[in-house]
Amino acid sequence: MISPEPLRRVDGDMSKVIRGKAYVVRDNIDTDQIIPAQYLTLVPTIPEEYERLGSFAMCGLPKDQYSIRFISEGQTRTPYMVVIAGRNFGCGSSREHAPIALGAAGCKAVVAESFARIFFRNSVATGELYPVESATRICDTIQTGDEVELDLDANTLKIVKSSKSFPTKPLGEARPVIDAGGLFEFARQSGMINSPGNHSKGTEEMAAKEPPDD
Repeated sequence: MISPEPLRRVDGDMSKVIRGKAYVVRDNIDTDQIIPAQYLTLVPTIPEEYERLGSFAMCGLPKDQYSIRFISEGQTRTPYMVVIAGRNFGCGSSREHAPIALGAAGCKAVVAESFARIFFRNSVATGELYPVESATRICDTIQTGDEVELDLDANTLKIVKSSKSFPTKPLGEARPVIDAGGLFEFARQSGMINSPGNHSKGTEEMAAKEPPDD
């Protein structure tokens, strides 16, 4: 898997740059394609189950349309750092597992023409990945396997080989929440709460007993 380059120092400041291979999907990728319902019993707060959840990311994509798989058979991590999508990415149910599965697999960002609102909110709340909107349709230009560079400060996505660059929309107030690792960590680091930030064993046990979202 390509190692990320998440932090680059520019004039004394830390700039967020994510560089790696792209995985390209089309319009209306729903949460059942991102993580099918049968895997929602996995509890993300348990490390072994978090890893297993990631191994099933994008396994619901139809094989006749996506012959190149997001995660190769027998692997638990993806070689694709950035997902490139069309319109309405993450539509369907409200399952929080969708962005968590992508993050657990090693994906750092999804750049889409548009997002389903609940997927965008879950991405911010969990802090698993950056849901970035492209200013133009790019899933018709970028190909799976292209190396890309996403600059969250400059609001650009660049194809490394050709140096062709596309504008992206700023994350605004969602950015520092994701930077912190999600809503809970953002609140803790901001002094809004005093919790040390670790789920208790009791919380994990209760979560395991909860029924799936669907």
